[in-house]
Amino acid sequence: MIRRPLADRLAARVADLRIFRDEAGKTNRSLLEVGGSALAVSQFTLHADTRRGRRPSFTAAGDAVLAREIYEIFCTALQDRGVAVGRGVFGAEMQVELVNDGPMTIWLDSEAQ
Repeated sequence: MIRRPLADRLAARVADLRIFRDEAGKTNRSLLEVGGSALAVSQFTLHADTRRGRRPSFTAAGDAVLAREIYEIFCTALQDRGVAVGRGVFGAEMQVELVNDGPMTIWLDSEAQ
C-alpha cells in the first residue's frame, strides 16, 4: 500500500524542510525548530490543466476517496512528528486567509526523496 509511505514522506518533508530564517536571516530552520504549526487544506484545483481552451480541466486529478485517505494519513503523520495541524474540510469550498511571510512558495513533489 503506497498511501502511508507517500503521506509519511511528505509529512517528514514538511516538518523538516529548512524554510524559516535563523538569526542570520538564512533559511536554515525547520517547522519543528521554530515551533510552528501547519494548516492542511485539500486543493485539487492545483492539478488544473490549462494547456487547451479557456476552461481548466481537472480530469487528471486523483480519485477523491484515495485523496481523502492520503490527506488524513498526511495530517496524522505530521501530528505524530510533533507539528500542530489545523485541518480544512476535505472537498469543501472554503475561504482561507493567510499572510505570506516571504518571497517563496514551495511545491513539494510526492516523488522527491
